[in-house]
Amino acid sequence: MSKAIDYFAYDNPFIKVKTFFSCKARKKMFLRFERELQPAKTDEVLDLGVTPDTRLADSNFFEKLYPYKDKITIASIEDCEFLVGKFGLKGFVQNKSGEPLPFKDGQFDILFCSAVLEHVGTREQQKFFLKECMRISKKIFITTPNRYFPVEMHTFLPFLHWLPWPVFQKIVRKLKGEFWADIHNLNLVSGRDIKEMFGEGTFSISYIKTLGWNSNLVIVRK
Repeated sequence: MSKAIDYFAYDNPFIKVKTFFSCKARKKMFLRFERELQPAKTDEVLDLGVTPDTRLADSNFFEKLYPYKDKITIASIEDCEFLVGKFGLKGFVQNKSGEPLPFKDGQFDILFCSAVLEHVGTREQQKFFLKECMRISKKIFITTPNRYFPVEMHTFLPFLHWLPWPVFQKIVRKLKGEFWADIHNLNLVSGRDIKEMFGEGTFSISYIKTLGWNSNLVIVRK
């Protein structure tokens, strides 16, 4: 099993608080997923972007909650093969960042993807990623942090991510180092950004709320 990419600030004093609210939000996401897509026992499902992390309660929550685990194929740029045995899944495929997803057109009935889009790169790379999701699956359910939630939950910095992104990157580079300042590691989106990429009608866009704020964007194609 490979070492997890540093998406998680394990030693940060706020990590327990973040995980607490993240678990609540992700349970809401799963309930929204069930209501919106109404998965059947026979549906072939892809969970795109699983993590090898096993320390945090909110990691790989889909595998913990989905009832038909033997129909789930998982994919990640990291080595997550061990999750197949851990959860009793169908299989694992390793994909490469920035490249076409290694699946056939329409291979899956449902694609589930949580907290990945913000790590894909530039707007053009994010658009390519979403097109690939639509290519390989009949239905898609994607969640990503909403840029206009007051706290940026990767850096734990409040409000600064509302500034123009290059300004935010300069501040993060000084306060947190290079990792989260790199657009290929962090580039938040809003519902407006998705509409600018694809126009109206391609996706249904809604939100998950945390403490009364729109904390997570939900992107659905049925």
